Amino acid sequence: MTKKAAIIGGGVIGGGWAARFLLNGWDVRVFDPDPEAERKIGEVMAGARRALPMLYDHALPEEGAMTFHGSIAEAVEGADWVQESVSERLDLKHKVMAEIQAANPGVPIGSSTSGYKPSQLQEGAADPGRIMVAHPFNPVYLLPLIEVVPSPATDEAAVEEAETILREVGLYPLRVRQEIDAHIADRFLEAVWREALWLVKDGVATTEEIDNAIRYGFGLRWAQMGLFETYRVAGGEAGMRHFMAQFGPALKWPWTKLMDVPEFDDELVELIAGQSDAQSGHMSIRELERQRDGNLVAMMRALKQQGTAAGALITEHQKTLRPTLEEAAPMRTVRRVVPVDWTDMNGHMNEGRYGQIFSDAAEAVMAHVGADDDYVAAGMSYFTVETTVKYLAETHAGEMVEVWTRVTEGEGKKLRCLHEMRRAADGEVLATCDQLMLHVSLETRRTCLPTDHVRENVERLAALHAGGA
Repeated sequence: MTKKAAIIGGGVIGGGWAARFLLNGWDVRVFDPDPEAERKIGEVMAGARRALPMLYDHALPEEGAMTFHGSIAEAVEGADWVQESVSERLDLKHKVMAEIQAANPGVPIGSSTSGYKPSQLQEGAADPGRIMVAHPFNPVYLLPLIEVVPSPATDEAAVEEAETILREVGLYPLRVRQEIDAHIADRFLEAVWREALWLVKDGVATTEEIDNAIRYGFGLRWAQMGLFETYRVAGGEAGMRHFMAQFGPALKWPWTKLMDVPEFDDELVELIAGQSDAQSGHMSIRELERQRDGNLVAMMRALKQQGTAAGALITEHQKTLRPTLEEAAPMRTVRRVVPVDWTDMNGHMNEGRYGQIFSDAAEAVMAHVGADDDYVAAGMSYFTVETTVKYLAETHAGEMVEVWTRVTEGEGKKLRCLHEMRRAADGEVLATCDQLMLHVSLETRRTCLPTDHVRENVERLAALHAGGA
């Protein structure tokens, strides 16, 4: 049975939540009194449909169904999870919580609030134990961090249920140990934001110069290593203790103005807004969002290749997306979206990536016949010795593609595959690859016969595909 998520509040954050659940196969039920809500969420969905599938080497599940409802009670009916993302007004959140719990008692409720503590949200609630903070980061459909903040009144079982749900859709639930204003991440952001306002106000730097200091410097380090590991490395071989001893005294120096807040008047607002317009006013918000999403996808895929930070999380979620091959003639061995980092100066898929996708198809066949990870670990595999690739049509980032494979030869040491890469939308053949592999011993690095089990599977597939030609 398809699971259901109710999204209460369909702004930028609520729309991102809707996209995250919908693209992971959940049905999504939305309530937002804004008459433009459906259009706004539709625009967020367009960006999410392009970006999120690019993170993975397997296709996401088939989308769920999205419906819009005229009341909170209708939206939360039958929901397995409710995400509240209304305006940051405590009285409004209390009203929303009451309506949710009256219509769907017992459903776990996460609030996207960045400022309120869960105990504040639970005030006057019929069932405070099912309410918690689940604070995301924009864009919710790409960034995995969710700060999960319970109060002492929150049921532990509800928190564990929430964490399981969030992991299912590729998110990283970070349990915050105790209630605190602004949780964890926003406290860092507030400190950096406050110092940045002073630097602009005092004429030390412009908005663009500050952004450059972040994106060309410590922002890159933080993206893959965080704060403390970065400083541990900075300490050299002596590690964190040396760093603390070397830079600890600087904490007493008047480097920052974090304890002071600049006068937030019209003059400061105009100064900041004017510099921001000069910096990026030539691009629309949608253009900036698309640029941001492309950058995030490329960075997170690079981390995925290295098996670290957010990339490791994507790899773990991707394991749940791996399809089971159905024996047919031909058999679909790959279904995925072409990511932004696979394109070249001409704007279409680089020829090297055709090799990648056909290699993935061959590995799917290998795993299917028993030459899987365990087989390789035991010291045997197939090596490619010859390929002939024909490029028939352009392939662009964001396109869903499929590879359909026939085993055209499967005897002795040989495994030969003929792959066709097709555009999923219309079935057009974009490229073909004739690939010959030989079975080898990884110990001697020479050809040898496969085990009987693998050989029999290869021979059976070859006969099946010959008969279906």
